[in-house]
Amino acid sequence: MNPLKKLYCRTYQTAFHMALPLLPYRTPKIVRRLQSLPRVLQKEGCRSVLIVTDETVGRLGLMKPLLKALYKNHIKYVVYDKTVPNPTTANVAEALALYLNCGCSAIVGFGGGSSIDCAKAVGARAARPGKSLEQMKGILRVRRKLPLLIAVPTTAGTGSETTLAAVITDDRTRHKYPINDFPLIPRYAVLDPRVTVSLPPSVTAATGMDALTHAVEAYIGNSTTYGTRQDALTAVRLIFENLDAVYLDGSNLRARENMLHAAYYAGCAFTKSYVGYVHAVAHSLGGAYNVPHGLANAVLLPFVLETYGSCIHPKLHRLAMAAGVASEYDSDEYAARAFIRAVKDMKKRFGIGDVIPQIREKDIPRLAGYADREANPLYPVPVLMDARELERYYYQLMQ
Repeated sequence: MNPLKKLYCRTYQTAFHMALPLLPYRTPKIVRRLQSLPRVLQKEGCRSVLIVTDETVGRLGLMKPLLKALYKNHIKYVVYDKTVPNPTTANVAEALALYLNCGCSAIVGFGGGSSIDCAKAVGARAARPGKSLEQMKGILRVRRKLPLLIAVPTTAGTGSETTLAAVITDDRTRHKYPINDFPLIPRYAVLDPRVTVSLPPSVTAATGMDALTHAVEAYIGNSTTYGTRQDALTAVRLIFENLDAVYLDGSNLRARENMLHAAYYAGCAFTKSYVGYVHAVAHSLGGAYNVPHGLANAVLLPFVLETYGSCIHPKLHRLAMAAGVASEYDSDEYAARAFIRAVKDMKKRFGIGDVIPQIREKDIPRLAGYADREANPLYPVPVLMDARELERYYYQLMQ
């Protein structure tokens, strides 16, 4: 990256870091049981709700306890269940039409990060009917209070239930972009482990490593606070203590609950401290090839950590201690290598490889350009890279 662009990026990031104490961040209120949601809606004065989800959630019957509780408490609902992985502008438009036609006053995102992101985008469009999603992409372009927004994560990974971001894919161009603004933070997050029990091991693993990526990128960046560092360390500890357990035994409710809280803490960390190039590259792969976001993050994470080199070794040392793979008496270099090795070993145990076979060489300059525009100047990464430098990851993933 040329010196002038580096100076611009670091100045921009420093200004945001200095403004952190003044910005209206908030954390969602935690609801521990799905059946408690009608009481929340009644307290908020909502009598009709749009539920945004996907076909898999409906097929597995995960919403049945909620729908039964809503009916019992005389709360009307309508379900949009066509959300796709990497939700599209078409998904948002269809769900918004349901919201408006049924006179809803609340939105529940029920599912993985895709459903919750779609619900956020519907809320943004409801709040700003004169603005397109394209016009709201980037930072602080919603600037309007959303309808009551509640997130029910069925995966322990995305952290979307805590964040100010929604990532949407243009259904025509396949360009994937984030919308970031404080009103997108859900008011409530339902962390009920029972809705995660039916997740297959592969999805459990990929989403768990998604949460790990959130915590790691938030921790090693240059825009941390005491609170985000503690949240990230807690998330890493919980993931290393519980992810193998839920991968091997999906019915382990205690471990499932711990993983939900790990994803929540990781989300709290990165919504303030941001992420980095792992996410920027992963988003471009999701938009172009529909690669699941958690899987792309898991594949990329150790490669990006290795590229950053010795400048992150002290921080990786502390993460290694939280993960239980190094002690305070180890050198920074040894502990950093131990942490990266532990991430690689985790990938192997979960059957996650090192390649993304969908990548086409002719697409790489365009995808790297997308990643560059997403990450720079917003993400306070340890080492700055431009589009040409980011191309290395795409070629690495083709091998």
